[in-house]
Amino acid sequence: MITPYEPLHRAAVVDLLDRSLLPEDAAEAADIVELLSGSAGFVAIDGDAIDGDVVGVALASTGRKDPSVGHLDLLVVDPAFRRQGLARELVAAVEGQLRARGLTAVRVAGNPPTHAWPGVDVRYTPAVCALTALGYAHDRTAWNMTADLAEGSPALRETRTAQERLAAAHVVVRAATTDDLRELRPLIAAQWGPAWVAEVERAVGGTGGCHVAIRDGQPIAFAAWGGCRPSWFGPMGTLPAAAGLGIGGVLLRRCLRDQADRGITRAQIGWVGPVPFYSGAAGAVIERVFFLFHKSL
Repeated sequence: MITPYEPLHRAAVVDLLDRSLLPEDAAEAADIVELLSGSAGFVAIDGDAIDGDVVGVALASTGRKDPSVGHLDLLVVDPAFRRQGLARELVAAVEGQLRARGLTAVRVAGNPPTHAWPGVDVRYTPAVCALTALGYAHDRTAWNMTADLAEGSPALRETRTAQERLAAAHVVVRAATTDDLRELRPLIAAQWGPAWVAEVERAVGGTGGCHVAIRDGQPIAFAAWGGCRPSWFGPMGTLPAAAGLGIGGVLLRRCLRDQADRGITRAQIGWVGPVPFYSGAAGAVIERVFFLFHKSL
């Protein structure tokens, strides 16, 4: 039975993700469901609506950058119930919901600031096959880099020496507090957009952490982690006028140290652009690859 997703299904959906996702995603099942709490959609129930088990879920949201487009944020079917048409039914229900709102297309891609993945990890082969069969076109590819957070790894190299060099150039690096948000919000919004503001707010507000570089009393760079998922690093930005000082590497490693101190052993640097920077600064390697899809309604 396909029925609208309700808050009462949340615990059952967490259990579904825990038994259905890759280990690195299953470990954050509760965080993913909480992150997507603003999405709407449907669940597949094996049995009646009261006593049946949730064996599938599809959640979607309206595009925050382009409100004419919907985003399929989550599609999971219990491995024991695959190849029974549940993915097709769930996606059809979501598409109908989006079409009723007047939306013209669906993307399977991150919908910042509340994206759990950039797209579909290629290791979720059943999801790739299901979406392809349902008429979704693979139009882009994204990738994450992974930083090993074991003691002695490049990701946890000390930053004291570099911070002393920056201090000599009147740049102070420190952990951000909620008081810093007053100046960080307009800076980030102007340079990188409102989605990054929301992620940094969540990180500073308690789901993760953030570090800033200050010169002449003003922030010139920042780096955050945990704004979407605990093991994920980002976003990070440096003002053009401060580029080339080595600030980014310091902020990155301070965040990765925070994550290591929280017991995280492998950090995900999501939706990576500058691969050489993260490789050099933290020994990160390209690991997770994601297909992004699109379909007109």
